[in-house]
Amino acid sequence: MVEWIVTDGLTDYRAAEAWMEARAASISAGEADECIWLVEHPPLYTAGTSARAEDLTDPGRFPVFDTRRGGQYTYHGPGQRVAYVMLDVARRGRDVRCFVRQLEDWVIATLAQFNVTGEVRAGRVGVWVQRPEKPPQPDGSPAEDKIAAIGIRLRKWISFHGISINVEPELDHFTGIVPCGISDHGVTSLVDLGLPVSMPDVDVALRAAFDRVFGDTAGRCTGT
Repeated sequence: MVEWIVTDGLTDYRAAEAWMEARAASISAGEADECIWLVEHPPLYTAGTSARAEDLTDPGRFPVFDTRRGGQYTYHGPGQRVAYVMLDVARRGRDVRCFVRQLEDWVIATLAQFNVTGEVRAGRVGVWVQRPEKPPQPDGSPAEDKIAAIGIRLRKWISFHGISINVEPELDHFTGIVPCGISDHGVTSLVDLGLPVSMPDVDVALRAAFDRVFGDTAGRCTGT
């Protein structure tokens, strides 16, 4: 059983971290079900374990939270759906790389329900969309913008932190950091792509895509 929780309004970041850690401990102890928690945060930046000081380009703009999840700097704020995943990775195969690929597949399957083609790129964390209407990259390939971020942590094989999908955030808020250490690509959202998508629409799509990617038959990693 996976419990789904949707919290309205804006959730304090440190309170969210504490709640996730407590829930992960309860799952590990066999006292609680796995959980997907859908939230929004007030505007803030988070620094993962690989964050570089020079990538925080406007440190006084929003609160900055050091966190022990993987990755570099990310932005969270209103209009961005954050999905915290507290799942038993041991039960799902003990393959962290496979688990991260499943998270990527979950995002891609969610975006596909809005006819958006999300893609992953070697050496670039997150999920990307091509922007053929923008000037091409220096090598002639189409411009690409990031639409979703992924960063997790494991404790006793229970995951926490998770994914974020840009639904309708203020994209200018991303300019205070180098998102995930990548400076030569932009950031986009579903609404920026011209789609009149609401947060409840995304929540429904996340739930449907999760069942396909992480269902009992699909949700096992059996090898790297």
